[in-house]
Amino acid sequence: LLVGSIPRSITLLLQDDLIDACKPGDDITVVGTLRKRWRPLSRGNRPDAELAIDALHVHVHNDEVGSARVSRELGAEFEAWWRARREAGMPLKARDEIVAMACPSLAGMYLVKLGLLLTLIGGVSHTDASSMRVRGESHLLLVGDAGTGKSALLRHAARLSPRSVLTTGIGATSAGLTCTAIREPGGEWMLEAGALVLADGGVCAIDEFDSIREHDRGAIHEAMEQQTLSVAKAGLVCKLRTKCSVFAACNPKGKGYDHDRSISVNTGLPSPLLSRFDVVLLLLDKSRAGGGRSEEHDRDVAQHILREACGEEGPPPEPDAAAWPLEKMRAYVEFVRGSFRPSVTPPAQRAIVAYYSHQRQADTTSEARTTIRLLESAVRLAQAHARLMFREEVTLLDAIYVIVVLESSTLHSRLAGGSICALTSMFDETPDATYPLLRDKILDSLGIDAEGRPLRQEGGGGYPGERLGGYM
Repeated sequence: LLVGSIPRSITLLLQDDLIDACKPGDDITVVGTLRKRWRPLSRGNRPDAELAIDALHVHVHNDEVGSARVSRELGAEFEAWWRARREAGMPLKARDEIVAMACPSLAGMYLVKLGLLLTLIGGVSHTDASSMRVRGESHLLLVGDAGTGKSALLRHAARLSPRSVLTTGIGATSAGLTCTAIREPGGEWMLEAGALVLADGGVCAIDEFDSIREHDRGAIHEAMEQQTLSVAKAGLVCKLRTKCSVFAACNPKGKGYDHDRSISVNTGLPSPLLSRFDVVLLLLDKSRAGGGRSEEHDRDVAQHILREACGEEGPPPEPDAAAWPLEKMRAYVEFVRGSFRPSVTPPAQRAIVAYYSHQRQADTTSEARTTIRLLESAVRLAQAHARLMFREEVTLLDAIYVIVVLESSTLHSRLAGGSICALTSMFDETPDATYPLLRDKILDSLGIDAEGRPLRQEGGGGYPGERLGGYM
């Protein structure tokens, strides 16, 4: 639509075998003939005619994979790009180059940008033995102070998706998020899709998520986990698809984030809803929270903002690489989502299971974040990391970085041996050289070796107090 234009609608007539060929919220292409038809007659109103399309063929685009929309030349370019960097022995450096291209208007924020891309790429959906579909789409929740870039991250995630809906929780109702039943002039009822249904196959970004009224949040539960929406309104009973990733942002309740309370109390979100988010990132300004100032980080952010505003040339704080345009970044996300279905290797499985058991036994973790959904989230994010790195296998490296991202939802990580601040996390200049230290530290804290076997001496704590390349 052009700027300032109003969305238009037209009546579509489906007959014979085309009946129920599509549902509200579907992305379709219609071939048909345009004709005029009389509106239903009513007493006291003059007869009127309207335009309608008599459909001859309907094609639904919902199930099309992203790689089909990317040209072969661009796919070959991505393969050559990764081949050159793997031959140079810098796969993690190449990954950081891609991560740094996400939301370039924000300086640093390594863990936040990595979590955003992992959520956007998502894992592999499958059907279990009971014919129940396990979703592959991930969900992200940003909890932070004002002015930490939450809205900018949501908007950039929406721009990286081929189909997205951006809305706010202020004034949002269950009908606006799911669907509503409206009466046509002829007296018949029809369904009008809401935000989650319209975002099917893409991203639904909801700002001010905590402002949604409590009785309207219940409608989101089924849409986030089962990826469907059961409708029973005005005599219409059906199921609509909501196969989308939810990106949400909210502020802490009260004057600020209370370190002595759980994340459920700080956000005001119930545990069943909070457990559906695969990644929960805390963006807390430590200078306002009394956690000490980081002059180096403040200086880097100020220089980045001035460079963007004044157009000055200078070395960027992120990895030095030619930035891809937005269209190419969107094509890369679509290509890896449609081209790779990574399988989890045994060492990665053991590391994920060890992390899940560690979280279940920890006393300081929130009950809302230690359900069985945590294990499913770790698998999805590990598959997304393998896709991000252009691979068909989930290795131990993917599991390690997923654990680091999941630990970002806590203010003090027992695995990291200290605090993790996602807001001030910076890119490492030599990630390939730093990874062995990070791997040994995480595995030692989990009590397993590189093959996932238990260590003879449990615990150990790794290397307390050591700063590993800006990750922790």
